[in-house]
Amino acid sequence: MKEDPTAASRKKDHIDLAFASRVEIAKLDPRFNYEPMLSAHPKAIAGYPKSFLNKQLQAPIWVSSMTGGTEKAKTINRNLATACAEFGLGMGLGSCRSLLESNDRIEDFAMRDFIGDQPFYANLGIAQLEELVNKGSLSIVNDMIQRLKADGLIIHVNPLQEWLQEEGDDIHASPLDTIKTVIKELDLSIIVKEVGQGMGPASLRELLKLPIDAIEFASSGGTNFSMLEMLRGCPQKKNAFEGFATIGHDAGNMIDIINTLIPEMGPEVNCRNFIISGGVQDYLDGYYLINALKHNAIYGQASGFLKHAQGDYEDLRQFVKLQIEGFTFASAYLRNK
Repeated sequence: MKEDPTAASRKKDHIDLAFASRVEIAKLDPRFNYEPMLSAHPKAIAGYPKSFLNKQLQAPIWVSSMTGGTEKAKTINRNLATACAEFGLGMGLGSCRSLLESNDRIEDFAMRDFIGDQPFYANLGIAQLEELVNKGSLSIVNDMIQRLKADGLIIHVNPLQEWLQEEGDDIHASPLDTIKTVIKELDLSIIVKEVGQGMGPASLRELLKLPIDAIEFASSGGTNFSMLEMLRGCPQKKNAFEGFATIGHDAGNMIDIINTLIPEMGPEVNCRNFIISGGVQDYLDGYYLINALKHNAIYGQASGFLKHAQGDYEDLRQFVKLQIEGFTFASAYLRNK
């Protein structure tokens, strides 16, 4: 038996902290059964490394699209890419729209040297892609992907945000039609996501039919870009339209929709990979959600990563390390109810 030099002080702590460490029954997390009999202390996440988007992930965590084209973006994206390389995660960039016009901000986005061989995706909005389709200029997208050495393209679909944004672009065709054209004309790995309000069953049904590589939820519960644009704009417009910010689908609702649609649609389904994001605060949310979805899924976080990625890398490194450690123990001892 190993020596226990801290036994006396530890026992004193137990006595001193006994009353302060009580957890009220009302605060118990209702999502899980705790099963302490089924595992030794885990050294790694069960089932990982695992293939996702044809690359290996060491943990089921995706760094969801955040930023680009600002002074802080280079530091943030380099820190995030470095963490993905160290811990074996995947990453989507923020909107790469500025790269369609020039290379002036390429250093904000060109993260392949930092992320190594982990999944790394560029990002464009549906309005920009519609414009390129109309101009017959979609080849610019391939050029951008090559410059970034990216694995593919995230298409973010945001008609409400564009409508509410003072500088927003009109969307003249259905996003579905534009996505179909992009798929037809470009040989790219494609992920489709919303931007903070999620998607309902009719939209998800149509996306499931497409030969895309993943659907990212970007559901209600995290940053809502419709509300963000209203906060940027005039108060009168916010007062008139703020009800739109309360419209949407949270991650649990979207999981229920997907779990219903896939068996119902049968052979019509082409896409079976999912990134569950939108309001995911930590590893417990992530663990619960990917186990609730009955299909291949990882979970995405944005705000937690962003908070720790703006300065010294060690701060972000410690945050990611603890998130993965928490997920590892959750996967060993918790089961969804």
